[in-house]
Amino acid sequence: MSLPINARTALETFTGSLSWEERARLLMQWGERLPPMSDEEKTDERLVDGCESKVWLVGDVIDGRWQFRAASDARLIRGLVALLLARVNGLSSQALQEVDLVSWFTQLGLSRQLSPSRSNGLNAVLQKMRQLAG
Repeated sequence: MSLPINARTALETFTGSLSWEERARLLMQWGERLPPMSDEEKTDERLVDGCESKVWLVGDVIDGRWQFRAASDARLIRGLVALLLARVNGLSSQALQEVDLVSWFTQLGLSRQLSPSRSNGLNAVLQKMRQLAG
């Protein structure tokens, strides 16, 4: 399966012999790149259930491809969500159903840093994307 360009960029950025501190700094930087969501967009309907931190998700289909935007109140989660968006933005509904979250974060070298609660939260975000793509 071919990866969206932002996903390839993420892989190039995160692979290599980086320390956890370097990866954490990169994660924060990726999170800062998320386009801001207005307070009006941060509604309860857009809040992802199953996350310990607050995560809001908006999805639109443009030319048959999904474009998601998200925001979070937690810096590390923002970075993880940004990396998830890099992986899924630009995919068709069908391709979105086939995304393997664990595999993606393993490829990035971040799977060990995903606590069970963070992993559950990211899974909840992916499930919400899949529901929207339904």
